Amino acid sequence: MDRILEPEVMDTWEEAEEYDSMDFLEVNQAFAKSSIEIGPKKGLVLDVGTGTARIPILICQQQPEWQIIGIDLSKNMLTIGERNIEKAQLQSQVKLELVDAKKSPYSEHSFEMVISNSIVHHLSEPLLFFQEVKRVLQPQGGIFIRDLLRPETPELKEELVDKYARDCNQHQQKLFRDSLQAALTIVEVEKIVKDAGIKEVKIYQSSDRHWTVERKWSKIE
Repeated sequence: MDRILEPEVMDTWEEAEEYDSMDFLEVNQAFAKSSIEIGPKKGLVLDVGTGTARIPILICQQQPEWQIIGIDLSKNMLTIGERNIEKAQLQSQVKLELVDAKKSPYSEHSFEMVISNSIVHHLSEPLLFFQEVKRVLQPQGGIFIRDLLRPETPELKEELVDKYARDCNQHQQKLFRDSLQAALTIVEVEKIVKDAGIKEVKIYQSSDRHWTVERKWSKIE
């Protein structure tokens, strides 16, 4: 299937609330677990496309020495995220900022790790995002980026929608269907990561609907 883009930002209050209400707990827990496993024991971490901050909350509940800056372009997502952080009493560990993932205000090598879940399929120019990851990350910093994988055929796309969104409403099913259509293939991800100059990374299909780019954090000698 060809890639068909969807809107980069989900910024109505209704979209943000509906997104936050969807059950991503299992996927988010797996993402948090893997990030912790390859990340530093402590340090400053950037979460790109944090949405309503569900993943930083899960991570910081297990990693009290991580400081996470979560960025997003949706004001309403961040508003709900602030509410979720306050409810979890993690205001001292998680900070949210309205920032474009493709052009951030942070200095070079500011972060020990960059994580991102399901932002790339929203981007018309993913290369700019990966170039920014390389710029703000310390040379031996950790990377854990995961997103949807574009199915090879419309039939496979519909099978995934039926498998994972059968119990969702029609609008939520449409969002998932559009996201799959907007996602990248492994070959596309490999080329973009190479063009961005990011080295020593592992790129692989991590489920029937996800790809992952990862690099274990290592101490600067």
